[in-house]
Amino acid sequence: PPDTPGDFSCQTRNMTTVTCTWNQGRDTYLYGRHSSKHTLFDEFSQNLVPCTVSCSEQSSQCSCSWDIGQQRIYNITLTVENALGRKTAMEAFDVTHRIYPPPPFQLWEECTDTEIKLHWNHQNKGIELFCQTEVFQPNGKAELLHHTSITLGGLQPFTKYTARVRCGAAKNFWRWSEWSKAQTIRTKEAAPSGKVDIWREITPVLRGRNVTLFWKQEPGFRANARSISYEITWEKVEDSSKAECISLSSAYNSTRIFIDNHPYRITIMAKNNVNYSLPSILIIPGATGNSRSTEKMLSDSELKEEQVNGTEDGILISWEPRHTYDSYVIDWCNFPMSQPCDLQWERFGPSTSSALINSAAFVPGVRYNFRVYGSTANRASLLERKTGYLKEQPPEFCTEVKNIELSNHAVTLFWDPCPTNKTDRGFLRGYRIYVSPVQEDCNLKGSKKHVHSDGSVLCKYTMENPEERRYTVKHLTSNTKYKLAVVAYTGGGEFPELNFMYIDTPFDSDMMYLLVLLVIVPSLIVAICVWKMKWVKECCCPVIPSPNKSKVLSFKEFKVRS
Repeated sequence: PPDTPGDFSCQTRNMTTVTCTWNQGRDTYLYGRHSSKHTLFDEFSQNLVPCTVSCSEQSSQCSCSWDIGQQRIYNITLTVENALGRKTAMEAFDVTHRIYPPPPFQLWEECTDTEIKLHWNHQNKGIELFCQTEVFQPNGKAELLHHTSITLGGLQPFTKYTARVRCGAAKNFWRWSEWSKAQTIRTKEAAPSGKVDIWREITPVLRGRNVTLFWKQEPGFRANARSISYEITWEKVEDSSKAECISLSSAYNSTRIFIDNHPYRITIMAKNNVNYSLPSILIIPGATGNSRSTEKMLSDSELKEEQVNGTEDGILISWEPRHTYDSYVIDWCNFPMSQPCDLQWERFGPSTSSALINSAAFVPGVRYNFRVYGSTANRASLLERKTGYLKEQPPEFCTEVKNIELSNHAVTLFWDPCPTNKTDRGFLRGYRIYVSPVQEDCNLKGSKKHVHSDGSVLCKYTMENPEERRYTVKHLTSNTKYKLAVVAYTGGGEFPELNFMYIDTPFDSDMMYLLVLLVIVPSLIVAICVWKMKWVKECCCPVIPSPNKSKVLSFKEFKVRS
């Protein structure tokens, strides 16, 4: 048997024809004269609806359309029947409440630099429509606006927008039409919005200074045109009548100019076919009589370079705030070993006293130099200098011992200063001295044990003064072969390989004298004594005569008579 018709609904697109649609459900597997029959009956007029039903075999969707004439209210009963059963569905409606208009067509626009007025046509002139416009912004976001006609305001100049429109009946709204074909519209050009941020680097030369100017667009800057150029003007602060000017295309972000030792005002503006942007101004202070800028003199005589540490997120720069400045500037080179070095700068507000500087160009083992400026009234003054690494690395060299002073129980090592280009992978913190006897592990007083990569145990001494160039290793054993090495170390570690040198401590003559005194001399005396025992005995221990052996004192010849 047939299924109950699903999604049975009727609507009109033009108030002259009504179309009813439904889903006939599953296949009944009855064909030809046994297939299901569809009929529509209007309960109000008590008549069959004069329409021909058509069904799609692919989608099981059926529809039926007829002219409505003057009738506006219907109560339609849909009957689906075959030899195995019958199912019905009902739909009561007012035609004026079921208007589904066709999509608008022939969209066109009138636009300025910030406004678009959108027009369109629609087929049903006699039906009052309420339309909805969807506008796609350049960032991809969509905005829905409900109007009978549309004027889009507050737009960005020289920007593409995409709009489409759909409509529904203004009275007794039923449903939206399909969307119209999308229309892409570009607003007209306007003067650049925002400002250009300008910075400089000053190099004293004969009779003046070379000033390298750098610029970049501030956040929020918009060209508002197909192309822009940059116009740079410089003039003496005291005399603006002799201004010089150059214009550069948008492909440039730096240039070099020559100025004398007077104070100068430098102005940069972005320009397009409509007008100029707001100007950015930079004041270059006057130089001293010896052609050295004030900034350079302060740098040499008063400012010391302070070491700063890097983190995973960048290099932290902090400075002492001064209430006399309305902003601060930090500049640095992304590639300090190259020319040009890709000078970068950032500006900070007057209440800021630290900043985390990060750049995709920062790599471990490269030293970056930072300068902190205070700025007031477009005039910058150098305040502090910093230097640091994103991450320190071990030095790229092994220290070579140039000279030694050797004694029985000590050795003094001398080495040359580290080459600057070999230690710039980190701040030089000092030196480490490794010592060990060649034939055995080391165990010297005052040292720390260090297990070498070959498994041998070395004695390690650490010098934390990078300016020191000598070290004395004490408590050595005389007449012994030792191996020694000196390596520099930074905050990133030490040179990974040890370049050993070998020494032999001399024989200890004091020990020989002691040996002679304590062993050889007594032994010689004993030997002599043994060899001349009789003589020694006679000299040192003479035989004392016994009275009984003396003939003179013998009393054996005398007899005592009683």
